[in-house]
Amino acid sequence: MLSKEEVLYVGNLARIELKEEEIEKFVEQLSDILKYVEKLNEIDTSDVEPMAHVVDIPTPMRDDVVKNPKGKEEALANAPERDDDYFKVPKVI
Repeated sequence: MLSKEEVLYVGNLARIELKEEEIEKFVEQLSDILKYVEKLNEIDTSDVEPMAHVVDIPTPMRDDVVKNPKGKEEALANAPERDDDYFKVPKVI
């Protein structure tokens, strides 16, 4: 069972202010969550392969192919300011 101090500590990390009735509620709820996680830790998962996603779907990938390459002039056509063949931007310090 979590203590009030632990719940207040978690609330502080989350940058939330907890009222007294919320603290009592979260002591119970967070303790239940931790009990459930402990129960899950009891399950033997040694024969289970790691997975990246719950559903086995292929990642949609495409070939990295350049389409309609733009020339310098077309690429710089809408630039608010330019200096020859370069975009001109405000100096950042």
